Amino acid sequence: MRAEGFEPPRAEAHQDLNLARMPIPPRPRNRPSRALTRDQCRIVTHRFYDRGVTVVELRPGYELWHPNREKADVITTKFVIVLLMAATAAIAGLITITGFSLLSGGGGMGVVCIVFAVLYAFFAYLVTRWSRGILPVAAALSMILAIFCAVGANSWFARDKTGFDDALIPVPLIGLLVVILALLQILLIAAAFYGFSQDWHVEEERPIGSGEDYGAGAPPDHSSPQPA
Repeated sequence: MRAEGFEPPRAEAHQDLNLARMPIPPRPRNRPSRALTRDQCRIVTHRFYDRGVTVVELRPGYELWHPNREKADVITTKFVIVLLMAATAAIAGLITITGFSLLSGGGGMGVVCIVFAVLYAFFAYLVTRWSRGILPVAAALSMILAIFCAVGANSWFARDKTGFDDALIPVPLIGLLVVILALLQILLIAAAFYGFSQDWHVEEERPIGSGEDYGAGAPPDHSSPQPA
């Protein structure tokens, strides 16, 4: 700084002008794309995804529908699964009530059987509401229940002799119900996995009020070329 007298003093001292510049970060090389992924996009038509609309959003004038749920084979599979689950709950409950005092393990095994019966009744209710995620759970429990039935069925027929305590119904009939219950579990496992492969959860968009054009009774689309 110059001495006073040669130049009037300044109110502010000089400083480097570079300090006033805003730092600009470099552009990242691997910048993630802002486009929505396939799982985050709303399905507009078959195998077409609108990457500007998320799953929780709907385009104006459109509504959601489940195309697979209107197919005849899907409806039949759902009915069969519900019927098998309801039959499993009814037979398991009947075996528990009629042979509660004769169950191996006492009251603890009876409680387990009651829990199985209640669970399958609840599963049947969920399937009526198109709950696809419960099918693998039901199949896993059916495997366990089938093993229990296969191991314990012979013991019921072995009690059909004099000197053994009687149940509320004939013991051979309980053994027959156990065998039927085991067979139902095999059918239920196959039906559950088949129903799981039918994609009940798939959602698509369609214009509001165009259900007849997009539903199961819609005429076939001849615009696309048919295979030879």
